[in-house]
Amino acid sequence: MISRTLSTLAIIALAACDAARPDAGEPDLAQTLAEAPPGAAPGTCWGKRVTPAVIQTVTDQVLVQPADVQPGSDAATGIYRTETHQAIVQERKLTWFETPCPADLTPDFVSSLQRALQAREFYRGAITGEMDTRTRAAIRRYQQPDGLDSGILSLTSARKLGLVAVERLDA
Repeated sequence: MISRTLSTLAIIALAACDAARPDAGEPDLAQTLAEAPPGAAPGTCWGKRVTPAVIQTVTDQVLVQPADVQPGSDAATGIYRTETHQAIVQERKLTWFETPCPADLTPDFVSSLQRALQAREFYRGAITGEMDTRTRAAIRRYQQPDGLDSGILSLTSARKLGLVAVERLDA
């Protein structure tokens, strides 16, 4: 009975770990509203995307003691030591982007967003007015060609879709 309880607890713990992964379930569920990039205007809302560093493991064979080479022999024998180290191939990258504020993400706005994404063949679900997994995945696919791999709608994308007014620059 105890082993069954421990097994059940282990399964629950593993499921909780899997649910906490950012790639498990809905992408980028939370917008970072409590923090903003330096110099952000008050009252603006922001999302951020953190791309992890890419680390490569490098293994080298280092000659410790050369062996006696016989005349006429090309054999490079000796004693070698294996050295392994890790090197950062690509640094961690933090990308801030302005987003529509939560008060603007009404069911009517989200329905318009879903229709706009559907018209461009990024969204294939029902028009529900809910910011669900399908909607966030469609947002991610729409924004990827512009270099933003996030399920959080950027203000730039909302403007491009015609959902948010574009500020005029009067001459």
